Amino acid sequence: MAVSNLLLPVLLLASALWHGQTRPADFVCDGDTRVKMNQVKELEAMVAECSSVNPLPSQIHLPRTRINVAAWKRKSVHEKRGEILLSLETLVQDVKAARKLVESGCGSSMLERLEHSAKNYLHIAEPGNVDSPSQNKQTQDIGQVLKYFGQLLKGRLEWLIGDLKDSCRREEQGFSS
Repeated sequence: MAVSNLLLPVLLLASALWHGQTRPADFVCDGDTRVKMNQVKELEAMVAECSSVNPLPSQIHLPRTRINVAAWKRKSVHEKRGEILLSLETLVQDVKAARKLVESGCGSSMLERLEHSAKNYLHIAEPGNVDSPSQNKQTQDIGQVLKYFGQLLKGRLEWLIGDLKDSCRREEQGFSS
């Protein structure tokens, strides 16, 4: 599947998820937009104020964050997207399960925001067939969960965006014609 075929659904979903002043191409083509969307620091600050959520009531699988650059470059965009989707889907499921076990209050609110944030990225990455193996690391430490979520966003997702950036240049050339 060509990168340009993947870009349109990503841009449409990004448009639906992001506020009206942001162009759809901004998620892929503008790093500042992605920085604004990343809520990990805000969630980490909430953890500091809300001790009831640490440790978590259940284990959460930590997303895969390491990248073997040579192996990554050999993968198709579809394979890369699939790995990111699997990490995000697992995180959403585990956070949702943990949230059900937390009493209402700051812990529940923080986990709800984490779940919502991960779902936003899931929608942007475009749902599809995922057949990559999941990582077996688990934790009940919300700090570790947020650390790995942030690393996923700054690592694998940014590498995927790098692959999609060429379509930004083609899009700009199309508008200037």
